[in-house]
Amino acid sequence: MKILFNNYLESFKGLSKEIWYLALISLINRAGTMVIPFLSLYLTKNLGFSKDDAGWILVFFGLGSLIGSWLGGWLTDKIGFYKVMVLSLFVTGIGFIGLQYVTSFWGLCFAILFIMVVADTFRPALFVSLKAYSKPENQTRSLALIRLAINLGMGVGPTLAGLIIVMKGYNMLFWIDGLTCITAIVLFNILVKEVKHKPSAEESEKIIKAKNVIYKDTSYWIFIAICFLMGMTFFQLIVTMPIYYEEQFGLNEFNIGLIMFINVAIIVIFEMPFIHFLEKKSLKSTQFIIASCILFGLSFYVLYNNFWLGILIVSMVIITFAEMLGFPYTNAFALKRAKEGFEGSYMALYAMAFSLAHIFSSKIGLSIVDNFGYQINWLVTGSFAALATVLAMWLHNRVRDEI
Repeated sequence: MKILFNNYLESFKGLSKEIWYLALISLINRAGTMVIPFLSLYLTKNLGFSKDDAGWILVFFGLGSLIGSWLGGWLTDKIGFYKVMVLSLFVTGIGFIGLQYVTSFWGLCFAILFIMVVADTFRPALFVSLKAYSKPENQTRSLALIRLAINLGMGVGPTLAGLIIVMKGYNMLFWIDGLTCITAIVLFNILVKEVKHKPSAEESEKIIKAKNVIYKDTSYWIFIAICFLMGMTFFQLIVTMPIYYEEQFGLNEFNIGLIMFINVAIIVIFEMPFIHFLEKKSLKSTQFIIASCILFGLSFYVLYNNFWLGILIVSMVIITFAEMLGFPYTNAFALKRAKEGFEGSYMALYAMAFSLAHIFSSKIGLSIVDNFGYQINWLVTGSFAALATVLAMWLHNRVRDEI
């Protein structure tokens, strides 16, 4: 037991203080984003929208995320990641507080669109900050630490949210979401100092010559397609799953939050030592991405057994390991592939792949459920992961041949 504990502590060593501060801020911010996992339930159960209307509102959620990811990458390359992160979190906090007062269909569509445009400028900036505040050999573990903090926050958040909804209703969650965003950015401004790097004449010349290089990087576009398909599977976890848990198994919000906490508990306990262990293996990022895609598909295919409550836990465990393999190593691949001076653009495209997936995953998933039932949706979702597996194998062969 002592050896295991020491190995766990070892996985955290060597990371910069700025990465630890970013993890703390991410924990506070994500613990406050309580309403997001319950947004589909809030729209259907509390506001009385149909699944189809809720799907359209969530399309605007994804569209805002898509625009925000592109804008965040562009702004990061222009003014730097630090200013983008500060502005994003502050305005997002105000937006979440105001969202509770919007209840009409079109009002919610455009309010959520605006909030997500602002909120998701944060993501490319955060990814680029990892490159600025961590050594190349620690980037994957730095990301894993940030993910651990985010998932811990997201685990505490839904569990508390489920309890608050049952006792106080949804309005309190919007206040918590907004105030924690503002608190997080105040701490960020105090604890983390901006890194300013003025490129040399030689670096500037390389940046000019490399203009539009991202659009010619075929392997990176294959990678983006893989990320899109991974997102198409993963976002079912927060879009259709909560409704499925309630309708098929009769679970309330608090019980749904407890099942989601399984995802967080596994990540918090195992992801850092797991990544630390994998770093010692002479394996490529693309090999981990292939394994992740296979597990994503399996996690939805097992839901064909819809009579046993325990299958929800089995599915959650499988999708969690898929997430642990997939997201740190897709991020590591993107950062490594990014050309100097265009990190924001590369990471924006990476974030946009998941934002685009959120648009289609929300609408397609809820529409399939509405018209054909949950089982067909799980089959379609698993098939997205199967296609991603094929593309990941192709990518692995391409980048191996590039060396």
